[in-house]
Amino acid sequence: MSHDFHMRDASQTPGASAEEYKSQGNEFYKSGCYGKAIDMYAKAVEADPENPIYRGNRSMAYMQIGAYERALEDCSKSLELSQRKPEEYGSNVQKTLLRIGKLQTSLGNYDEAINAFSQISAPPTTGDIQAAYEMRQYLAQAEAMAAGGNLKLAQHAISGAEKLLGLNVTPPRNWRLLKGKCYIETGDLDQAASVAVNLLREDKQDSDALVLRGRVLYAQGDNANAVTHFAEALRVDPDHKLARELLRASRELEKKKNLGNDAFKRGDLQGALELYSEALAIDKHNKGTNSKLYSNRATVNMRLNRFEDAVADCDSALDLDPEFTKVRRTKARALGQLEKWDEAVQEFQKAIEADPSDPNLRAELREAELAVKKAKRKDYYKILGISKSAGDVEIKKAYRKMALMYHPDKNPDDPSAHEKFKDVGEAYEILSDSQKRARYDSGVDLQDSGDMYGGGMGAEIDPSVLFQMFGGGGGGVPSEFMGQFGGGGSPFGAQFAGAQFSGAQFGGAQFRGQGRSRGHPSGFYSY
Repeated sequence: MSHDFHMRDASQTPGASAEEYKSQGNEFYKSGCYGKAIDMYAKAVEADPENPIYRGNRSMAYMQIGAYERALEDCSKSLELSQRKPEEYGSNVQKTLLRIGKLQTSLGNYDEAINAFSQISAPPTTGDIQAAYEMRQYLAQAEAMAAGGNLKLAQHAISGAEKLLGLNVTPPRNWRLLKGKCYIETGDLDQAASVAVNLLREDKQDSDALVLRGRVLYAQGDNANAVTHFAEALRVDPDHKLARELLRASRELEKKKNLGNDAFKRGDLQGALELYSEALAIDKHNKGTNSKLYSNRATVNMRLNRFEDAVADCDSALDLDPEFTKVRRTKARALGQLEKWDEAVQEFQKAIEADPSDPNLRAELREAELAVKKAKRKDYYKILGISKSAGDVEIKKAYRKMALMYHPDKNPDDPSAHEKFKDVGEAYEILSDSQKRARYDSGVDLQDSGDMYGGGMGAEIDPSVLFQMFGGGGGGVPSEFMGQFGGGGSPFGAQFAGAQFSGAQFGGAQFRGQGRSRGHPSGFYSY
């Protein structure tokens, strides 16, 4: 009872009541109940707002729970009150300045911390001030490294400074802006976007944060949204030089890109090519947009049959964005047009690794792999010196010409003539038969276990027997050749000193590899 009465009686005197609250706050502080201590100190401050000690005590409790901003507010007010009455609170000034220095260090305000330490009459210990000086050095290094292009080192320096901050303290705005710029320059756009978004949550009118967010969008190739952010930054700060420069560049890029797209859609390929090239010259550092522009220009070059240029554009796009799957597909197709099938297969495989869910990529890979096999077999069209669109008459004319050129009787001193003559006969055997030719062209033969044509035919016809078809023997000459050479007789007879190649001479067509021999009544042979 007497204790309750004492409390009520003490409350009649403001000073006595405030001291009681302070005492209770001290007890809670010692026991680690910092929240309750803060409540008691708050009552003491309310009871006697001119006493700097109560605010000083509350600042210490705030420091214990990591409320550094509130602690700094109390310390700043405590210092002000102490300086008003130096004769009464002179000793509190020195303690408060030290506390302010530590708080400013914890918040990352190293210049303010060093200033506070410098006002203390008795120099503080090295341990008290070291963190602030180290922090200042880290930031100076970060700014110098960033300016010199050593962005990873700049980020490392900022991280070193962040380790000196108080527990759970958010780094100062300028640190985060610098780190965000480094993220952009190193291509870590997700981290840069995170920095910008967090800054804008704190202040939607932060012009630097708006520019940072705009730069992320600009680097990603989203020029339309980048324009919005740069324009808003200029509305907030009309003198923001970087915002003005990037706004102009992003608008010009978007305009040129869209004009190029429109030209492509209406079939003006040359116009699209020129517009994409002009857009690429606007900002060589914009990886996001430029990778797309190179991709678009590669597509135009494909349409113009400029396959080497298409490959070069694809390489430029991939240098800027290695994960650009669409470009790898375009490059693979261009390499295929250049008949560089091994490289095309590699590009399709890389594209599939990046996007395993695309079934079209797998289908194109299989086609490229088949083309590799086709490229490694004998090229019958090349052997006969004809195009892949050659008709029957052209094939027969080419056969006659090449057979005459490489016939062993005309090349007795050329050991390679026999093989070439054999290849000519083999080429004619395949290309003169529509079914075999279709299988050869499609590559179906390569999918068979026998790998029929070129370096592993399941059956081979003796080239002399095939050649005999055009001789005077039982084989006869194709009807379309008879008219060209004046009716009956061999078109080769005179050229080979009258030698006649007959079925009797060669014993019919020899089908080696199948272990059988049979003639064909029409003078042509089939499997």
